[in-house]
Amino acid sequence: MDESDDRWIAATASALLAAEHENVPVEVLTRRLPGLRLETAYRVQAAIVARRIAAGARVVGHKAGATSKAIQEQAGVDEPDSGVLLDDMVLHTGSAMHRSVLMQPRVEAEVAFRLGSDLSGPGLALEEARAAVKEVFLALEVIDTRFTDWQVTIADSIADNASCARVVTGPMVALEPDLDLAAEPVVVSVNGTAVATGEGRAVLGDPLRVLVWLAGRLHRFGDGLRAGQLVLAGAVHASLPLEAGTTVHAHSPHLPPVELHVR
Repeated sequence: MDESDDRWIAATASALLAAEHENVPVEVLTRRLPGLRLETAYRVQAAIVARRIAAGARVVGHKAGATSKAIQEQAGVDEPDSGVLLDDMVLHTGSAMHRSVLMQPRVEAEVAFRLGSDLSGPGLALEEARAAVKEVFLALEVIDTRFTDWQVTIADSIADNASCARVVTGPMVALEPDLDLAAEPVVVSVNGTAVATGEGRAVLGDPLRVLVWLAGRLHRFGDGLRAGQLVLAGAVHASLPLEAGTTVHAHSPHLPPVELHVR
């Protein structure tokens, strides 16, 4: 069947939703369709999100993925992607999560934002993005794949809502005028042992540039970032496996820490 066919889009969305609900992975899409277009992958993502919304979920923001060289090299891609954050994916710092509800979870520490005003359109200046931010915070993103393994292309990831499973939000603070997010170092610890570190500049040179990129991408589809929405800027380090019986903690000098307990 033609990958652009509405029936193929609907069937693929159904298969990915079923994989998540039943904890049974499906075959990687690009192994059957090596030329899967990013536009088509985003249509699959949109179909999944629409069904989740119809079932009662609410859009609370967006995530950018593969924004750092570490993640791009790990995933074998050379450009960012994006996904949609829904309210039932969001946990607050200190929350506990059962490893068994996910299939192949990994975790990443990120700089994230809550917007105070709308942000849309192509070619935005960095200053415009900064002015739209109400608060900044550290987040832990739990990524997962509904496919049989992590050997996926960017098209596969996009169709799978950019591999986003859960988001753990740290305390949100005002973005002070003199805070240089590019220079902010983030340290990630597992059970008290530091295992990864990265600076904000790892994501497109400055986490604020992710807002510019994302606003531009959404604008091409007649959409934009909205006041009150959360935006994850992407991992500042290569993702880490997420195992039961661990506590993952991330901290930086100017942003409050965020923590997740995995059972």
